[in-house]
Amino acid sequence: MPAMSPTEITRLLQDWQGGQPDALDRLLPLVYDELHTLASRQLSHEWRAGRLQTTVVVNEAYIKLFGQREVDWQNRGHFFAIAAQIMRRILIDHARREGRYKRGGDAQHVDIDTAADVVQIAATDAMDAVALDTALQKLEQLDARQGRIVELRFFGGLTLEETAAAMNISTGTVKREWALAKGFLHRELF
Repeated sequence: MPAMSPTEITRLLQDWQGGQPDALDRLLPLVYDELHTLASRQLSHEWRAGRLQTTVVVNEAYIKLFGQREVDWQNRGHFFAIAAQIMRRILIDHARREGRYKRGGDAQHVDIDTAADVVQIAATDAMDAVALDTALQKLEQLDARQGRIVELRFFGGLTLEETAAAMNISTGTVKREWALAKGFLHRELF
């Protein structure tokens, strides 16, 4: 399928919101592929790899995005900014569930002899994701714009230019704020 311009995607989002069902039929394959790319970027990081699959993240995000009929889609960047928020929640919720399982939540109780045979999942993956989310929440309280930039860049996988367009600020501002945010997160996490 040939790539469509951001303007065409924006038009399809607005047409769909306006009640034109054929717009949704044309839009779905386009955004699904882009959501898949974003999810692949997210799950390519070692600490997020493992039991969560790209298709699972994409399908969850897809359902949540298209369940939001009340959103006034401003443009393609706005759509993918919301997608980044949703993917962040999906990844963090998964990490929290993983952490709960690692601490015995929903575990089947077994005797000590059988317990030696149970394979444990590395706890660091889920805990790193939760620690990142906690640090990002602190950053969002101190500087909402920096928090949003991290969310778009890290969880949404957007480039500097895409982030600038989504936030309606200059690429230079995104670069500066991104550098400051990374410094803050580094101090919080290490």
